[in-house]
Amino acid sequence: MNDKDIKFYLNLALSEAEKAENIGEVPIGAIVVNHEKTIVGKGHNLTEKMSDPTAHAEIIAIQNASKKNGDWRLNNFILISTIEPCPMCLAAAKEARINRIYFGHESNTKSKEDNIILSNLKDFKCEEIMKQFFKVLR
Repeated sequence: MNDKDIKFYLNLALSEAEKAENIGEVPIGAIVVNHEKTIVGKGHNLTEKMSDPTAHAEIIAIQNASKKNGDWRLNNFILISTIEPCPMCLAAAKEARINRIYFGHESNTKSKEDNIILSNLKDFKCEEIMKQFFKVLR
């Protein structure tokens, strides 16, 4: 997957983040892409709406991808998130056998998994949407 592809999918993840923001959720979005570059899962945060601490964008995208794929094993699939996944989401990606994650902006957590390659794209839009969201809250 080249840089142009990654940017395309990151923009789709940003669209998911905007959906979350529009319903009062923390604006995080995620996309799962298979080896054929087909989007097989999308998600945005729904923790407040669902009263579920596990309803993170990445978890929802992985669940949707597993259903669409017809298998929970997402070998060689890619997860693209607007922010660095938390330890729970990293663990879910690992369990789903996702082997590469791209994220638009670093979060406050610094946990890394040995067998997952994390690539911080340092995308300004991803950083800005988070800053704006929390600026409004404060």
